[in-house]
Amino acid sequence: MSTVITEDHGAVRHVVMNRPEKRNAMNDALIGDLHAALSAAAADDGVRVVVVRGAGPMFSSGMDHGSLGALAAAPERLRELRSAILATWDLCEEMTKPTIAQIHGGCLGGAMELALACDLRVMAHDAVIGLVETRVGLVPDVGGSSRLPAVVGLGRAKEMIMASKLVDGTEAERIGLVNRVAAGDELDAATAQLCDELLACAPLAVGLAKRILDGAAKPALALTLEQEVSAQAQCARSADFAEATRAFAEKRPPAFTGR
Repeated sequence: MSTVITEDHGAVRHVVMNRPEKRNAMNDALIGDLHAALSAAAADDGVRVVVVRGAGPMFSSGMDHGSLGALAAAPERLRELRSAILATWDLCEEMTKPTIAQIHGGCLGGAMELALACDLRVMAHDAVIGLVETRVGLVPDVGGSSRLPAVVGLGRAKEMIMASKLVDGTEAERIGLVNRVAAGDELDAATAQLCDELLACAPLAVGLAKRILDGAAKPALALTLEQEVSAQAQCARSADFAEATRAFAEKRPPAFTGR
């Protein structure tokens, strides 16, 4: 069974992460399938809007624990491990078509970084979202640290990242993290309404506006993405990350030292 499936609703392509039994945790297979599906949507002239969502009880729990284990075992492979993820997430931002993350259940860590790479976000009231990397001695390094300040402002971005803060859909809308919220059973309809509004606009103008807006909001994106991986390389070699990895295996809270 493919870890990503696609559904066409007229000119709207839904790209659906499909590991519900693993809470759509992002392993190499899912990331590769997601890259292929997003690339195909970007190249298809019949597709005008792309919706990214998750099958099962949640959008995604974030990176698969096996990926974190691989990083702990071989921190020198950080750039290699990160490059495929970042290239996939960047497709959401770089394609000229508007992209929407439809969020239910939970959207954590790397999954929130994927949602931030999308142009717009629609979220269920009772869903939770957050960048929780500092809880395991890491930093958000596939665009989260770079993109979040442009969405919610620097102060709120610092709180969410530095304190690994989780917020629900209502709070996410209040701080500007998501564009719309809805009850869980109305989430599909809320997303469809936003898609219809985008489809009512000229696609060339929408794509050009997207590019201008992204350039204005994140003029130093390439620089800060490089700063992310440099910071993560330091974290991956730290005693704190090693302790967090051991604590997870032993099912106990980590005891951080700041080294």
